Amino acid sequence: MLVAILAHFAVAAVLPAVARRWGRAAFVVGGLLSAATLATLLLFFSEGAFGDADAAVEQTIAWAPSIDLEITLRIDSLSVLMSLLVSGIGALILFYYASYAKSGDRNVGRNSSLLVAFAGAMLGLVLVDDIFSLYLFWELTTVASFLLVGGDGTTRRSRRSATQALLVTIVGGLSMLLGLILLATASGTVRVSEIVADPPPAGPLVSVAVVLVLVGAFTKSAQFPFHFWLPAAMVAPTPVSAYLHAAAMVKAGVYLVARFAPGFSGLPAWWIPVVVLGLWTMILGAVRALRQNDLKTLLAFGTVSQLGFLMVLVGSGGFVSALAGAALILAHGLFKSTLFLVTGIIDKRAGTRDVRHLSGLGRRWPLLAGLAALATASMAGVPPLLGFVGKEAALEAFLHGGALGPVAGQVVLVGLVVGSALTAAYSLRFLVGAFGTRPEVEPMRPERPGALFVAPVLVPAVAGLVLGLVPSWVEVLAGRYADVYPTEGARYHLALWHGFSAPLLLSAIILIAGYAAYRTSRVLRRFAGRLPTAMQAEPVYLATVGALDRSARWLTGRLQVGSLPAYLGVIVVAMALVPSFGLLAGVEGTTDLRFADSWMQPVLVLLLLSGAVAAVLARRRLTAVLVTGLVGYSIGALFVVEGGVDLALTQFLIESLTLVVFVLVLRRFPSAFGKDRPRPRRVRLTKAAIAAAGGVVVAALAVLVSGSRDGLPQTSHEYIARAEPEAGATNVVNAIIVDFRAFDTLGETTVLAVAAIGAASLILAAHREPRKPGYDTDDTDDTDDTDDTDDTGEPGADEEDTGGTRVAESRAAGRLPRDDPSGDSGQEGASS
Repeated sequence: MLVAILAHFAVAAVLPAVARRWGRAAFVVGGLLSAATLATLLLFFSEGAFGDADAAVEQTIAWAPSIDLEITLRIDSLSVLMSLLVSGIGALILFYYASYAKSGDRNVGRNSSLLVAFAGAMLGLVLVDDIFSLYLFWELTTVASFLLVGGDGTTRRSRRSATQALLVTIVGGLSMLLGLILLATASGTVRVSEIVADPPPAGPLVSVAVVLVLVGAFTKSAQFPFHFWLPAAMVAPTPVSAYLHAAAMVKAGVYLVARFAPGFSGLPAWWIPVVVLGLWTMILGAVRALRQNDLKTLLAFGTVSQLGFLMVLVGSGGFVSALAGAALILAHGLFKSTLFLVTGIIDKRAGTRDVRHLSGLGRRWPLLAGLAALATASMAGVPPLLGFVGKEAALEAFLHGGALGPVAGQVVLVGLVVGSALTAAYSLRFLVGAFGTRPEVEPMRPERPGALFVAPVLVPAVAGLVLGLVPSWVEVLAGRYADVYPTEGARYHLALWHGFSAPLLLSAIILIAGYAAYRTSRVLRRFAGRLPTAMQAEPVYLATVGALDRSARWLTGRLQVGSLPAYLGVIVVAMALVPSFGLLAGVEGTTDLRFADSWMQPVLVLLLLSGAVAAVLARRRLTAVLVTGLVGYSIGALFVVEGGVDLALTQFLIESLTLVVFVLVLRRFPSAFGKDRPRPRRVRLTKAAIAAAGGVVVAALAVLVSGSRDGLPQTSHEYIARAEPEAGATNVVNAIIVDFRAFDTLGETTVLAVAAIGAASLILAAHREPRKPGYDTDDTDDTDDTDDTDDTGEPGADEEDTGGTRVAESRAAGRLPRDDPSGDSGQEGASS
């Protein structure tokens, strides 16, 4: 299983090279891989997949055994069913793409590689059995679909649609991850199969978790109110739409609900959102489909509607509804991929997908029209197609209430009948619009598609007919999945003929009502989709994104002001607030404190405090640097008193080096801080409050952390025990830095080296810049009585407030003219 997944990513990596050499043959190579994967999957794992209901084949790969992280793959009836769509439909679409793409298309390598990588990610999603791997493959499908929908990014519409799909599904994925983590915590396992087999007891935490999981499923499968991204994504090439948005990606949410429903379908927090939003999505999508003139957009809204139908079936619980849901998952993949591929042929050969401009294609292309008729009949629920078999089972599931009870079941049944009638109506609209003859439009005479172009359309269309005639083949998989639910009375079987029954009568009513709705579709199109703006999904999305943009600009405008003091203030405030909440919530007991361990400590602390106060009150830069050094040396002396001579030596060396660097830099600055611009009292008080808060929090952390130690931790014992025999060191601190954490230290050294190279490059670049006439070249005779450390950090401050550092540095480098209005006579600069 893992080999099949990795093979997809490996082939995806080499397909661009194949495309550069052999062009569209790259799609054929990808299609052969998908076909081989499907054959291998069915042959090698058939015994486990087709055995008892709870039989499965598993494979576990431990990639971090020390912390119990592993990838678990599991194949059962549901994963095989989804693999049929991922690999089977994927192979057909890749073969189709070889005829669809133009010769010399520069996107062949890119699209073939992304489609195969997407197939690998989707295959991994339906085969993995642990929550972290599930989330990994979930997001891989999201990224791949974003790149496929966006194409090469040359049009604004493609970029907008791809970004919209990405934002919606990424937010849903994060929600799903949080829900899965909560379920794993409550269950004590990260294995999906174990969570479902032994779900945690119902409670508020579990209810929140399942709602979060459902949000992820709803965003991926385009359920209301997240449905708007799917029709917008039709900007992608038709084969991409056929795969991602009909057979694979949008089924991921349905798969997630089908996977977790056996364990949680009894929870109101689960079945109420699934049923309510699923029914509304089914009806809304069908009504919106009736309004569309573009064949591809019509199919997109039809997909939204069908996904709502599937959500209700696989998420409501019960044997018959699960059986119907599994059958319709397969049926939907077959008929919807057929219709998308037919639409691609029409678009390529006729040059348009608008039903108002199409006429006479049925007579021109009778074979293609026949295949489209089979697919639309299956979508509408016409016998003897697989869609009819699944839809009749769905009606049977809720005829007597099913797992939801008599009242809720009857309500769901009414909703399904209405949604199915509308489905039949837009199915007719597609078929007649694409292949009918319009009296007011001259019949079209486009070139006939070749056999290789039509062959991938033939297979799923005929498969829907064959499986409808022999539904027992579908029940091999669908029945094994549904067996996890108790049968409701006598066991129901998928069959083309159950005799004269209520579901058969309802099916006839649906088709008649659907035809009537099609005939009156002008009335429906006039009023369909006219919801209040507050109830529409896309305006809410646009308003939300706009509010986020405005909030980001507002926040950035107040934080990114070009002021170093403002940045430091934000950092100190965040550092003071965030740990404080943890301290207030987690402090237990009291800490024993002593005034001092020796008479030297109070003396050194007084010296340290004197230096800190003097640094604040200093008015000249050199004085401030010297008293700041006094603080550093006092801390080093405290290390000496406490016996940390090595730490003290390090502190003294760093402090001395820092002082030297500061003195060299200050040669370029005025000697005194700004004196002619006194700061408002509120600014000084704000700075004082921020500094005091930071100091108090750091002091409290130091006291509490040092007082919370209960002996040395196990790691410290190991360091001490191994320092001399393994590192040859009697100083355990040195052993940790040089040996035990050598790569960490090397990384820090590398960062410093890179920073030094960058700083040196900037300095050299500044000196190499040609000097313009009128600019001052005397560095020592230029002054600035402004000080970036006195910056208010407020938006709208003057130039010297928001950019004091940059102004001073520019003057120091000699790149500001002598007559700059912010300069002065230069006397202080000369004295420094």
